[in-house]
Amino acid sequence: MSLATVMQSIVDYALPSRCAICGASVETDNRFCLACWQKLDFLARPWCAACGLPFSFERADDSLCGKCLVDRPIHDGVRAVVRYDDSSSLIAMRLKYGTRLGLAKLIAKHLQKFACDFPDNAIIIPVPLHRSRLWTRGFNQSVLIGRELARGTGIEMNYNLISRCKITPPLRGMNSAQRTKIVASAFKLSTEADKQLAGKSVLLVDDVYTSGSTSNACARLLKKAGALNIFVFCWARVIKDLEAS
Repeated sequence: MSLATVMQSIVDYALPSRCAICGASVETDNRFCLACWQKLDFLARPWCAACGLPFSFERADDSLCGKCLVDRPIHDGVRAVVRYDDSSSLIAMRLKYGTRLGLAKLIAKHLQKFACDFPDNAIIIPVPLHRSRLWTRGFNQSVLIGRELARGTGIEMNYNLISRCKITPPLRGMNSAQRTKIVASAFKLSTEADKQLAGKSVLLVDDVYTSGSTSNACARLLKKAGALNIFVFCWARVIKDLEAS
């Protein structure tokens, strides 16, 4: 038995696995207890053909939600594990601000089921942070999720094709129009983007999907570089009661 295995056994004994939400004891790391699992609102088909907003009843595969009938997003859909609420938000917040880095693996494991729908030449691209925020936080949570997703699926990840060139204030509390205006010029492509993206499907990884402003800003540039389609992969999606249908 290796030293690493022995040390891990000691740690597992001293620090038993806990539910990622409430802290109750569970069998293995990065799991939920039954009570917390039942509280999570997992998202699945049927969903809007343009943005991926889940429908509450069966519809044709090409059906659009009310918002997309008026204004389709630039990206081609969202694949979110759960609806954003008091329980699911704890996972995103603990990863981003609480340095619970192991939660990236939990998120990626749930995202793997969506990745099966994409071709072998797909590419994973995490939503970038500005370098000043990266220096302050020490990591980009989207890169951590993307790296674990790449390991679990075998899909290539590249975090150098798009960067955040403009510092933007926190978007929390802003409406959709304000968010769109702020992030419109916040990103730029690398010189290798055209060669790397031509004809590929992009899995654009983020932690939470709110209004779509950031995702659309990235998707606009990625499609300009030749990406065939852009799908947003994230842990949680904000769904307003008026949007649910």
